[in-house]
Amino acid sequence: MKLNNTIKLIIAIAVSELAGVIGSFFTTSAISTWYAGIVKPALNPPAWIFGPVWTALFALMGIAAFLVWKKGLDRRDVKIALGIFISQLILNTLWSIIFFGLHSPGGALIEIIFLWFAILFTIIEFAKIYKPAAWLLAPYILWVSFAAYLNYMIWALN
Repeated sequence: MKLNNTIKLIIAIAVSELAGVIGSFFTTSAISTWYAGIVKPALNPPAWIFGPVWTALFALMGIAAFLVWKKGLDRRDVKIALGIFISQLILNTLWSIIFFGLHSPGGALIEIIFLWFAILFTIIEFAKIYKPAAWLLAPYILWVSFAAYLNYMIWALN
């Protein structure tokens, strides 16, 4: 069955946002309990900012994935790039589980390094196929870099 581009775009954004929804199950309950009680660095944004930022980032990820998918799943490079993309989505969700669900800043710090490199590899592979798709992931890797700093500081302070 051949999907039209509108359906592909909706699927790509929905899959990306689903990663955020799954992660939020672990995040939401921990925000007012465990996370509220730990020492955070001075640059830590207020908790309410994370939801809108992540929602926007997941939407950009979905659009980027759509732009690559649109080039054709019959292409080997597209399949590889989207496979790496799915891997980084899984790692993104795992970070929330480890940090908020397991209350393990140390474990999450190790995991976010793998996530960061998976995002970098996704950007590299997307750039080979369609550069604007790669650029849509720039805010994501910047935010995850900042999140890695926050994760490190929370681990160090606690």
